[in-house]
Amino acid sequence: MCLLPPSATPAAKLILVTRGMRSVADGCISVLLPAYLLALGFDALQVGVLTTATLLGSALLTLAVGFYGTHAGVRRLLLATSLLMLATGMGFAAVTGFWPLMLVAFVGTLNPSAGDVSVFLPLEQTALSGAIADRERTDLFARYSMVGSLLGAGGALLAIVPDHLAGLPGADRITVYQLAFVAYAAVGLLVGLIYRRLPADPPMAQVKATAPLGPSRGIVFRLAALFSVDAFAGGLVIQSLLALWLFQTFGLSLAATAKIFFATNLLSAISYLVAARIAARIGLINTMVFTHLPANVCLMIVPFAGDLGLAVALLLVRSLLSQMDVPTRTSYVMAVVTPAERPAAASVTAVPRSLASALGPTLGGFLLAASGFAWPLLLGGALKAAYDLTLLLMFRHVKPPEER
Repeated sequence: MCLLPPSATPAAKLILVTRGMRSVADGCISVLLPAYLLALGFDALQVGVLTTATLLGSALLTLAVGFYGTHAGVRRLLLATSLLMLATGMGFAAVTGFWPLMLVAFVGTLNPSAGDVSVFLPLEQTALSGAIADRERTDLFARYSMVGSLLGAGGALLAIVPDHLAGLPGADRITVYQLAFVAYAAVGLLVGLIYRRLPADPPMAQVKATAPLGPSRGIVFRLAALFSVDAFAGGLVIQSLLALWLFQTFGLSLAATAKIFFATNLLSAISYLVAARIAARIGLINTMVFTHLPANVCLMIVPFAGDLGLAVALLLVRSLLSQMDVPTRTSYVMAVVTPAERPAAASVTAVPRSLASALGPTLGGFLLAASGFAWPLLLGGALKAAYDLTLLLMFRHVKPPEER
């Protein structure tokens, strides 16, 4: 498969396929979710609280998997998570009350973000780390991220379909939206069937460590703390809340909003491959910081845009730059720890991100409900910029083996 680096194993191809399928489902649901919740009669704060529940539940599940579940094997855990995705979709299709939806959101796999913040992520990252030579690891993670963003863009555009169907004579909007969640459940089933084709004993499942984290504990914890700041800021401007802000500020339809997110995700997809090439020249940390910082400046300017056109233009520029740190961040974490520590390192750096990002949507929803000004965007951009500068100061001299 030409998409993969030469040293990639067949398992890497399967993981990229499942990432793509999940991204289509996540992209559609992240745009559809606020429209569905508003149709049920919930306000902006309740939308934010439900979004927080999805992220918080994912974080706790990811932590459990990272420290206590990896002995079961990555393949088995991925199969179990795909069944949970199936149950999540059916749960959202079956219940409409706030508290039942809160429970399903907390225990399920729903992803309201433009990126991947679910328990699937560290498991697939661990599998990919053992399916590629070290020299091509960043390149593979860039392709993994690109597939997710590209097909996530298609998923966001796909949200137009239920919106169109809901507008047909005799159609019930809530029922149509619920059918979209049934489709999300079906993707979970299909993904599980593909996971069954992974090796029964993935290489990383055979690596035994005396402790989940050993010699790299300090650097992993410092990275996790910094990543949590970035994630909290990202939670303030998560895709579902951005969609809600566009609905409320500019009166956009679901179809128009879906087209905007199709474009932003498409630009993010293009940026991933560029990120790998930039990292090969200036290093992983420099790539993370010097692409992320200008993106956050754009985000801080959006609230002051006087019209929709300028706001969308700034969001597009941000999307072209803001995600270049995703494959480089993942590759950096995998590079600075030992192979035995990789499953725990992936979870420890992912969980604080999910926990911190889980706090953002509730605050963002509250700010949107309390004021017409886009405070979540301004605050999120400022915090992200502070994270960029701190990361550069703390880790510019901590080089992965391939950069020494």
